[in-house]
Amino acid sequence: MTPTTVMELGRGAMELGLMVAAPMFIAALVTGLLISVLQAATQINEQTLSFVPKLIVMFLTLLIAGPWMITMLTDYIRRLFTSIPNMIG
Repeated sequence: MTPTTVMELGRGAMELGLMVAAPMFIAALVTGLLISVLQAATQINEQTLSFVPKLIVMFLTLLIAGPWMITMLTDYIRRLFTSIPNMIG
């Protein structure tokens, strides 16, 4: 296994991790932004007002994007396992 192969595997794993985590990050970012605007407009500074909607949106995002996330991860692992003989030999 060459250093180039290791770097390619690491880069692929990092790209996959970012791609799988992106829907959750985007959902949290948009929800946090909307709640912050609402809190600034109404001058309500309750911490649970920010936390509970984010938790609900993250759960809904996981329900919607979860199958896609699992498919991406299993496809990557399947490709990785099938390429092991080529990497070793």
